[in-house]
Amino acid sequence: MAEAADFQGTCPSPARRWLLRTGALLAGAPLLAGLFQLPAAPAADAAGQTSAKADSGSGSVAVALDSFSPAVPTDGDTLTVSGTVTNNGKDTVTDAHVDLRVGPELNTRSAIDDAAKNTGYVDGTVVGDDYTQEFDKLAPGVAQHFSISVPVDELDLGGDGVYPFTVALSGETSAQSWEQVLGFQRTLLPWQPDDADPATKTTVMWPLVSSAHMTAETGSNEQQTPVFLDDRDLAKEISPGGRLAQMVALGKDLDITWVIDPDLLASVDAMTRGYEVRDGDDTRPGGHQQVARQWLADLQRAVAGEEVVALPFADPDLASLAHNGTDVTGSLNQFKAATEVAATTVDAILHVQPNTDFAWPIDGAVDPSIVKVATSAGADKVIARSDSLQETSGLPYTPSAARPIGSGTTAVVADERLSTAFEGDLTKASASTLAVQRFLAQSLALNLQTGKQRSIVVAPQRMPTASQAQAMAEAVTALQGGTWTETQELSAAAEAKPDSAATTKVPPASAYPSALRKRELPREAFEQIATTQDKLDDFKVILSFPLRVVTPFGRAINREMSTSWHGRSAEAQSYRNGVEGYLDELAEQVKLIEKSETKLSGRSATIPVTVQNNLVQGVDNLVLRLTSTSPTRLEIGGKTYDEQPVSVSGGHSQSVKFDTSANANGRVTVIAQLFTEDGQPYGEAVTFDVKVTEITATVMLVIGGGVLLLVLAGFRMYTQRKRAAAREAEEDGRHGNDGPADAEKPADASENPEDPDDRLTEESGNRPGEDDPEQPSDPTPDTAAENADPSGTGERVDR
Repeated sequence: MAEAADFQGTCPSPARRWLLRTGALLAGAPLLAGLFQLPAAPAADAAGQTSAKADSGSGSVAVALDSFSPAVPTDGDTLTVSGTVTNNGKDTVTDAHVDLRVGPELNTRSAIDDAAKNTGYVDGTVVGDDYTQEFDKLAPGVAQHFSISVPVDELDLGGDGVYPFTVALSGETSAQSWEQVLGFQRTLLPWQPDDADPATKTTVMWPLVSSAHMTAETGSNEQQTPVFLDDRDLAKEISPGGRLAQMVALGKDLDITWVIDPDLLASVDAMTRGYEVRDGDDTRPGGHQQVARQWLADLQRAVAGEEVVALPFADPDLASLAHNGTDVTGSLNQFKAATEVAATTVDAILHVQPNTDFAWPIDGAVDPSIVKVATSAGADKVIARSDSLQETSGLPYTPSAARPIGSGTTAVVADERLSTAFEGDLTKASASTLAVQRFLAQSLALNLQTGKQRSIVVAPQRMPTASQAQAMAEAVTALQGGTWTETQELSAAAEAKPDSAATTKVPPASAYPSALRKRELPREAFEQIATTQDKLDDFKVILSFPLRVVTPFGRAINREMSTSWHGRSAEAQSYRNGVEGYLDELAEQVKLIEKSETKLSGRSATIPVTVQNNLVQGVDNLVLRLTSTSPTRLEIGGKTYDEQPVSVSGGHSQSVKFDTSANANGRVTVIAQLFTEDGQPYGEAVTFDVKVTEITATVMLVIGGGVLLLVLAGFRMYTQRKRAAAREAEEDGRHGNDGPADAEKPADASENPEDPDDRLTEESGNRPGEDDPEQPSDPTPDTAAENADPSGTGERVDR
């Protein structure tokens, strides 16, 4: 938007306001106004120059420059500028007209910065009366369109360089009834009609980066259907007209270096197939497969044969890691893991071999700790920016991007002015037009600084909006069609011969921007990441197929360190909690079943403990330990505790049996605990009581008496059978003898010795074991009878 302005020398003094209010001098007001402008008038008349300054009393007219074509004019071209003028004041503007003005050449890049601010004076040569557009009047609040075309030859441009180009609206108001500039908009005109020698080698990085969209959760099927936090944002970005769709559609026609986050590719690739979306405590099927397939296909065609640089997976926040995470165990390992999977992910999806030698801290801001972290995973090139690694040697020109900074590391220093040219709101055509012209002007001014050929890098913001992407593409298209640059890949820029006079000293930590530091991930974030990784390490060792868990959780942990969380601490915390919480939920699916008090009657028994596995895959490498807290009363396997290996199929439970022996009566607390094979406790312990009863001397005496009775009963049966056999033999002998009958008489009872068995029968009154009085039995034990068979693989769990 333009600012209100009028001619230099017309300051609204009190005397002037009094004259304007005085009716007697009304006719002389124009004359007085002319007198006030006399010092500037001769110069204007003599050289066609005019100069105007903002006047808060004139009523503001906003001038919006929506189009400037061609952006880089050359000999024989016709320049067309168009836009709108809007009267934001209270008075109607009459005799209004828009004209074009060309100012003197801007010789430095800082002068271009000042001109782009659109403040101060409107100075420059008015391009002839034939190249204006008139309006009868401009009513308050009304916008009027203008479009003016002028042959470039009529602009009377001098040598190669950058010229301020102003679109100004002049007119009168009832309060100030003389012609004055009421509003203007200044832009920049780069003029280089002939090929520059040498041309500047220019690298444009084209980033494809997004935020985290996928969770650690996957389906239980063989395909492990991925689960998204929310697919709407990503689908919007890759749909036609979306941010990422625009980046691909525009980038395919440009000579650029693609800089890609592999996580974005993995997320879109997952979306091409069946996927689920988190919906409260449940999930719903996703439905953007076709959009995802189309975007990936477009990207595959766009990057074919082009240089692709792969960032570490999920684009880790190097500054946060360097400042807050390096002293947290395992943090650097996470960064290394993210780097290792980057190339394979890009290659698998885009079918190109990416370059993984570059690390890109946020905004190119570096300090020694950031450089150390950035190169810890194998990268030897760090993309910095000139407002961080600033020139201190007093060079009168911008040096090449490559700077050796020690230890075999190269800093690739992107130009700050060119890299930040497309930040801010560019949804309005006027803002986009100004950004494009400013970018081109800075690029030409850089080329004209010296006769040395240099390599320059443009590193824009990571996630340009759709409108920013369109402005970037328009500027790069004009640049690559211009006469002062030639394209170059990022790897070539990094390998270019460095300028020996350029600064190579990395700024200290104290120079790191405080605004960036405030938006970093805190130390607590890295501590939570380490905790989640420890839990994952404990969980994976018990799994039959650990990769089904390690891979999705590993990538989710990478996402927890993403640069996309910069300045979004609440969202980052929520994502980390979700990952850790889901891991806890999975780990708790393998557990011990609670037990109530167990009664143990007798000296020994078997105690079963049940392990339940509600996962879809089997678990092994677990040991179940049963420990007696009072081994003097109750021993487990003959000692204080006993251990048995555990292996349970998915969706099953297994009963593990332990032999116990009791030495004394009473209640004993027993603890069941699962352990991994390396001795780490797994899950919650289960504690229950074992009550040992009737292990007394009386019980032992009863048991001994019973044994004695059994022995005596057996002895009697033996003697009875022996006596019966003897009698039978005697009877057989008597029947076979021819002697007297009295010889067959049995001997007198007094003549036979007493039979001990008969005596036992008489004393006891009955035979042992027959009609014995019933003995009180032991209480029925709670534990099952001892079974020597090994525990099975598990019973099916009803779910």
